Amino acid sequence: MAITAAQVKQLREATGAGMMDAKKALTETGGDIDGAVDWLRTKGLAKAAKKADRTAAEGLVAVRVEGGTGVAVEVNAETDFVAKNAEFQALVGDIAGVALGADNVADLAETDMGGKHVKERLTDAIAKIGENMTLRRMAKLEGQNVTAYVHNAATDGMGKIGVLVAYSGDDAVTARQIAMHIAAANPAALTEEDLDPAIVEKERAVQMEIAGESGKPEQVIEKMVEGRMKKYLSEVTLLNQNFVVNPDLTVRAAAEEAGLQVTGFVRMEVGEGIEVEKEDFAAEVAKAAGQ
Repeated sequence: MAITAAQVKQLREATGAGMMDAKKALTETGGDIDGAVDWLRTKGLAKAAKKADRTAAEGLVAVRVEGGTGVAVEVNAETDFVAKNAEFQALVGDIAGVALGADNVADLAETDMGGKHVKERLTDAIAKIGENMTLRRMAKLEGQNVTAYVHNAATDGMGKIGVLVAYSGDDAVTARQIAMHIAAANPAALTEEDLDPAIVEKERAVQMEIAGESGKPEQVIEKMVEGRMKKYLSEVTLLNQNFVVNPDLTVRAAAEEAGLQVTGFVRMEVGEGIEVEKEDFAAEVAKAAGQ
């Protein structure tokens, strides 16, 4: 029988499922709304869609390295409790494993993982675990060598902060120390040339405004701003930062001393950039009580 737009709309409103999923469910059940609801539930699609608008800002970052290629993947959940769940950790680990063969996060979502696409595995997990989950992002790094480090590891290869460092040279110990430095210092870029020009100009404008309030002559203000910008650039670029393992050296100097050349890095932290709505305690209690 022909499935009408009205039937699709009714099913979507009842379940929160996507249009194509709703249409497929109605087709499979001959247009029976109740049967289509059950069909979606068995597939986990209704439950997953109902949770899709809930903020997922917790979760895990997983890193994997094979030879000269490394990947970092962030998979989010709603609570830190789920991030400690063994099933969720296994899922994130499996996703990171297949990410080595993907080019970007959209490609990764469509990648086969044990007979199903990654996005379908996530849908299944949402239905089973009961929280919204998202495959948020992926980064790939290549180089002569790549090392990885996880800060606050929940289990092997995944935690709250994941770092990849690409480098040439043989000192793997120093390379790992540089990865640990990146986790702690959170540099914005490798060098000044790699910084987003918009960020640099914004900082310069801020410093000009601050210096302008001093009331000093324009030439003095320009020198003040140049000095402050030099300090700013040294603080936000990896190779110019003071090395946390030996603050007497910059990261560049420490790398050179170890015979290394750092060619790139990735730092990925769970939830960074996600805005989370905070409710007061009374509102949370009322919500839990269904009021």
